[in-house]
Amino acid sequence: VLGLGIGLAVFQQWCGINVIFNYAGEIFSQAGFNLNDTLTNIVLTGLVNVGFTFVALFTVDRLGRKPLMLFGAAALTLIYIGIGWAYHAKALGGHVPNALFLGLVLAAIASYSMSLAPVTWVLIAEIFPNRIRGTAMSVAVGALWTACFLLTYTFPIFNALLGPPGIFWVYSGVCLVGFVFILARLPETKGKSLEQIERELIKS
Repeated sequence: VLGLGIGLAVFQQWCGINVIFNYAGEIFSQAGFNLNDTLTNIVLTGLVNVGFTFVALFTVDRLGRKPLMLFGAAALTLIYIGIGWAYHAKALGGHVPNALFLGLVLAAIASYSMSLAPVTWVLIAEIFPNRIRGTAMSVAVGALWTACFLLTYTFPIFNALLGPPGIFWVYSGVCLVGFVFILARLPETKGKSLEQIERELIKS
């Protein structure tokens, strides 16, 4: 159970979305946006992030935790492939409309904000048995912020080595692995007592 909690926490960060927030200026400038458009895009990313977090509030108990997590992982896998293609096409001299690139970035943020971002916190509060909840949540949250640091620290390094297309394709691969992990290991916790969740996790 602790491994599941740590895995979910680390995946929430290593899915790569925080590089868009932390390096938005660099990401948009490499895609060919000027300074004014970049600043406008940063505002849009913040608005989309907040707006779709409210979507999660109204869907997490209706659709369930696992479907939302699977949706987020699958959506980011496909969107990152598209972002990588857009960078690659621009590098080869192809015409990629800025609106398309911005739409892909906003779609990634929307998908994350209504799924992996809030639902991970719900899950790590639900999956641990009462007798270890305090300690286990501390370990999982510590792993989450450690993963956040590593993601943020390594992005400039991998971006320089792989280029923008390569790094987003790497994040796409991470999201695909996360999808398989969630599909195989995460039980649905919606509407279940902590005791029911514990029994299901022990059986798995």
